[in-house]
Amino acid sequence: MQGPPPPTGLFSALSAGRLNLRNRIVMAPMTRERATAGAPGDDVLAYYERRAAGGVGLIITEGMPPNNAGTFGSAVPRFFGPPRAAWQRVVQAVHAHGASIVPQLWHVGAFDPSLIGMADSATIKRLSPSALAAPGRPLGRSMSTADIADTIAAYAQAAAAARTMGFDGVEIHAAHGYLPDQFLWEGTNRRTDSYGGDRIGRTRFAVELVQACRRATSPDFPILFRFSQWKQLDYAARLATSPQELQDILQALVQAGVDVFHCSTRRYWEPAFPGDDRSLAHWTRLLSGKPVIAVGSASLSNEFKSPMGKVRAEVDPQDIARMAQGLEHGDYDLIAMGRALIANPDWVELVQTGRIADLRPFTKDMLESLS
Repeated sequence: MQGPPPPTGLFSALSAGRLNLRNRIVMAPMTRERATAGAPGDDVLAYYERRAAGGVGLIITEGMPPNNAGTFGSAVPRFFGPPRAAWQRVVQAVHAHGASIVPQLWHVGAFDPSLIGMADSATIKRLSPSALAAPGRPLGRSMSTADIADTIAAYAQAAAAARTMGFDGVEIHAAHGYLPDQFLWEGTNRRTDSYGGDRIGRTRFAVELVQACRRATSPDFPILFRFSQWKQLDYAARLATSPQELQDILQALVQAGVDVFHCSTRRYWEPAFPGDDRSLAHWTRLLSGKPVIAVGSASLSNEFKSPMGKVRAEVDPQDIARMAQGLEHGDYDLIAMGRALIANPDWVELVQTGRIADLRPFTKDMLESLS
């Protein structure tokens, strides 16, 4: 049965520098833990290829560490050493279907999977600005200036490899309490040197990281930067408590070379600051002047971090309309989805042809395979 006319704004093209996208739908980065010896196999390739064939404009890969210290677990693909080369096949397959793809570089810093009930990887000595996974939760050791320089160099090498392999850009994961976020957040950055102290000092690591990736690639190679207010271990945490504080961080990153911001929230439409109904994505677009990706429970009935959201999420047709309205109102330029695209590799095709009623709900069992 045909549904209402599709929200056309979702399917308009977008150009952001060298990033040319056929529509505004982004596949959000989702850790699937299916790597073999750190490399993506045929099943991983097919998983990404199905979403490209289904019509998404941009795929952001699951997060991948740029070096061993940043590794989340053994089943997470690595973007360093020999396993990295296997991603070239994925890039070619995605491009063959008209989609763009960027790798997400993900260094977990002072974070271990056991903190959220997953497998322990304690064989890795965790590094972070102040040896804290969260306030009052020590883990690993504080980074020396040499550690910082080595880590930044690893990111730059990964970015350079992404460009050589034909990726359409690179995303730096600086959200959710992982390494760059641990520098940005006052709660985990207690340093007194030039990488800590005030907000500008806490931003220095991220700024140097972006600058290094820019130098290692080219002036027009797209650099995406994902950030959040909330952390895995503190949903109420805030990087910025006001638009002015947010502007200080964003302007430094824009000057460093960020092309697109990816604003991770638990619900993409919620207000960012008290007394104002504008979202984090809206404020970021306004204050940075850069294109913005919004993410957080898009097109579904509940959010991932709710107990039910991890088990089942129904399709919300009204939210699909709200997604399009946000684009039209200038709240964001692109919108990313995770669970909805696990359930519906053909989400774009179904919505674009008015078959919203054919969209499948997300259920937990879908995580058991790469379908």
